[in-house]
Amino acid sequence: MLTKFFEYTEIKTKITSTFTFAYTLAFLLYQGHKVDWLRTILFFSAMFLFDLTTTAINNYIDSKDNAQVLSFNRRTALVIIYILFILSTVLGLSLAFLSDLVILAAGAVCFACGVFYTYGPIPISRQPLGELFSGFFYGFMIPFILLYINTPAGTFLEYDLTITGLSLHILFIPFIVLLLFSIIPFAVTANIMLANNICDLEKDITVKRFTLPYYIGKSAIHLFTGLYFLTYAVNIVMVATGIFPPVSLLAMFSVIPVWKNIKTFKGKQSKQETFICSIKNFIWIMGANSVFLFLGYLL
Repeated sequence: MLTKFFEYTEIKTKITSTFTFAYTLAFLLYQGHKVDWLRTILFFSAMFLFDLTTTAINNYIDSKDNAQVLSFNRRTALVIIYILFILSTVLGLSLAFLSDLVILAAGAVCFACGVFYTYGPIPISRQPLGELFSGFFYGFMIPFILLYINTPAGTFLEYDLTITGLSLHILFIPFIVLLLFSIIPFAVTANIMLANNICDLEKDITVKRFTLPYYIGKSAIHLFTGLYFLTYAVNIVMVATGIFPPVSLLAMFSVIPVWKNIKTFKGKQSKQETFICSIKNFIWIMGANSVFLFLGYLL
């Protein structure tokens, strides 16, 4: 039963959320912030369970359009979705109750995107927006929420909600740092989606799913390569500006296996044989940056 559940929710793909969480936690520690472990654990639990939920919804809906066989009968599969959704919602609302309206709003946006990624009249997965949305929600929203709940009020933004309206004040410098910090998880997460869509291009067209590679053609491979090198450029900028510790430059050595995987994928785009290259590169880049950020904290 547990094996079937892991297959249904594709537990192996949850590296995107867990690695980004670890990467941000290491940054928090390096920056010297005191971690609120109750809210942090609540966030991780809600995030992880909802990640499972979105995958389950995706598989459940996709099984209607193709010959995909679910790990459970459809009734059981639907019950699992409801249970996961309710649990993640309760945990998310608990976090919002312990935080503020910003977390409530951020959580609501994440939940809406997760549900409508596959579900609805015009699902995101059938548009050339999958890379953008996956990169944004995994690469930006996870760091934003984790940093927001563990930094003093007003670090990133200030708001005032009254009967007559809402005023919002964004602090420019902290947000620029957040955007730079988020580029690395954004790029490697988007590339997993991009590699998947490149490999599935012909099959997707048959079910009227027109993803980004359909529109940009061979340029998709160049984008795939460019996003990886963008992460290394950002690493250098972050160290040069003192946001990352000098030891983080050692993460640059991951370019050796990453480049090898890029060449393998450029040579052949196959879901069974070479799609794994994008997963390996995600682990190499996120793992290296997380480890050396944590090392910078220890030093």
